[in-house]
Amino acid sequence: MAKRTQPKWQPPEKSTGPVLKLFNSLTRQKEEFIPQNGKNILWYSCGPTVYDASHMGHARSYISFDILRRVLSDYFGYDVMYVMNITDIDDKIIKRARQNHLYEKYVSEGHSLKKNLDDAKSVLELFSDTVKKTTDPDKKNMLERLVLRMTGAIEALEVAVKSNDEAKTKEAQEALLREAKDPLSEWLDFEHGASVTDNSIFVKLPRFWEAQFHEDMDALNVLRPCVLTRVSEYIPEIIAYVEKIIANGLAYESNGSVYFDVNKFDAQEGHHYAKLVPEAYGDAKSLQDGEGDLCISEDRLNEKRSPNDFALWKRSKAGEPWWDSPWGHGRPGWHIECSVMASDICGSSLDIHTGGVDLKFPHHDNELAQAEAYFDNDHWVRYFLHSGHLTIAGCKMSKSLKNFVTIKEALTQYTARQLRLAFLLHSWKDTLDYSTNTMEMATQYERLLNEFFLTVKDMTRCSASKTQIDSYQKWGNSELELNKKFIATKNSVHSSLCDNIDTRGALDAVRDLVGICNIYIRDKRASTQESNCILLRDIAAYITWLLRVFGAIPTEESIGFPITESRGTTNTEEVVMPYLSILAEFRDNIRSQARQLKATDMLKECDRLRDDILPNVGVRLEDREGTKSAVKLVDRETLLREKEAKKKAEAEKAAEKERKKAEQAAAQAQKDAQRKIKPTEMFLSEIDKYSQFDDKGIPTHDAEGKELSKGQIKKLQKLQQNQEKKYNEYLQSVMVNGVGDS
Repeated sequence: MAKRTQPKWQPPEKSTGPVLKLFNSLTRQKEEFIPQNGKNILWYSCGPTVYDASHMGHARSYISFDILRRVLSDYFGYDVMYVMNITDIDDKIIKRARQNHLYEKYVSEGHSLKKNLDDAKSVLELFSDTVKKTTDPDKKNMLERLVLRMTGAIEALEVAVKSNDEAKTKEAQEALLREAKDPLSEWLDFEHGASVTDNSIFVKLPRFWEAQFHEDMDALNVLRPCVLTRVSEYIPEIIAYVEKIIANGLAYESNGSVYFDVNKFDAQEGHHYAKLVPEAYGDAKSLQDGEGDLCISEDRLNEKRSPNDFALWKRSKAGEPWWDSPWGHGRPGWHIECSVMASDICGSSLDIHTGGVDLKFPHHDNELAQAEAYFDNDHWVRYFLHSGHLTIAGCKMSKSLKNFVTIKEALTQYTARQLRLAFLLHSWKDTLDYSTNTMEMATQYERLLNEFFLTVKDMTRCSASKTQIDSYQKWGNSELELNKKFIATKNSVHSSLCDNIDTRGALDAVRDLVGICNIYIRDKRASTQESNCILLRDIAAYITWLLRVFGAIPTEESIGFPITESRGTTNTEEVVMPYLSILAEFRDNIRSQARQLKATDMLKECDRLRDDILPNVGVRLEDREGTKSAVKLVDRETLLREKEAKKKAEAEKAAEKERKKAEQAAAQAQKDAQRKIKPTEMFLSEIDKYSQFDDKGIPTHDAEGKELSKGQIKKLQKLQQNQEKKYNEYLQSVMVNGVGDS
């Protein structure tokens, strides 16, 4: 008999699932993401200009890009080199540093009341002219409010001076200096800015705010960049970069400054200026804003060959920091810094460049032009991703409008997780409104997930530690259906993340899955059947993993093998839960016996343990009829807030009950008073309606003496008959109760 051979094997058909696509600002549509070098990604992100506190606009960009970075790295498995810059040389920084220095100097000099008032009035006069010339309605409104406050402060100081009250005068003087700080600083800078020569002043401010920025990013659980670059550390590289662009014939020196020749670049084959926003080509206002506040002058404009040209290197004026260069004392332009630093780390072509949508033109378009002029290519950036605007309760957010919420302020109201969930529940590229409604949606979503996690942990606690013979149960139809939904959810999440990293779609799918799990648990309890703990734990573990990918659950970074004896790697919940379970079981037994014995004091003590003692150590105990109590570890603050909310709800319920009781008593009293009125007297007091009555007390004429119609009299007679019936009932009740009517 011949030996049998293995049959031919056929592989399954290759599935064609969704592929990752990202919205690329260079094409204004979703494009399949294809890195240039396998799974490696070179990513440059525009960092902050550090001259003031980081606000929610910064959080919008950096949390959004942190989410994208985590998803690309931890979900799709890419190896990301993430580079970010710190702009520590800039017109805004120079101006703010000078203003702060001059204002602090002015205050410390302790000028006389007269000088303070005279200076304030001069500032107010100049500032009022600025307000009149301002055309932007939002900015004009903000400036007008500032003028009103400053005017009020001047008037208050003048009143205090006349009162001869030294304490009130000093307080009013300090208030004036506070209210006048911004316009006074602007005035001082205009008058004396050129006299500031100490370079340390321009270093101190950005270093302080950079430290604050990093602190804010850590608090928001934003991953640190792989490489952080600072403009002040790249001056030699910037000079060399500019020299090469000049050598390539696409930049020129003029009066100590160097400008990029936009028209010459745009005319060359393979080069295109304003790739991101071609319709903004020649937008004078945007171009001027990009040059900086300290470069607005006719002299500067006349130095350029074309209004479209922008500065690569700026000649430093008096009162500005400077570095030696082939063109004299100067400092870098704003746009050149990113091109140089990104190129130095990532080379001639980036996979991804990110930044806020407001940076598209001219900043990012200028970056592209400079770098492509330097490398003589047309692909310095492959994918440009821009985060959407952030509004505050529907209004434009702007530092210049004094309409912004700092990250530190936001974190006093909400947790970092809640802020991140708010961003996760919205598209990263669209406008996000930071409002009470937005944050309520995020906190409700967090609450839904947290309750699900606590329920599953409580149900699976006994089976989680080790495998036992009864750990596994036969799956029924409900488990099969739940698992189908679980698989469908994972597919839906994957499709959403492939579709421009749509975290909202992913979280919507997770919400639906949690809802189905809750129904499954409820139905199992109703039928006194046990839920399948392993399936529920797998679902909860998947959701936890996804939230960790999104950065909503922090991960512990460690190096080397974990040491099991180390307290630092111990799971607190695993340690304390056995003891809490023993305590909960003991309490259940005490309550059961106390109910049988009707021992109310013992029951009160059990309630006190549940309601007052355990919440203070972060433990929630939930009583369940017919089964053991649920034990859940929740952070103490959340439980105390729940306790306060419960007390408030109970107080409101009691107050409502008392209100209804009082209303019922008042209505009954009114009813009783109505019954006591004799039928013949019921209309006599209504002299505003009637002027004459018959012998039975029925009105015959209205207040003006006009005789009532037969129909009106008939209605009044009917009312009197009804009152007679009530009155007779009242008399009968008096006789029965033996109470006389006084």
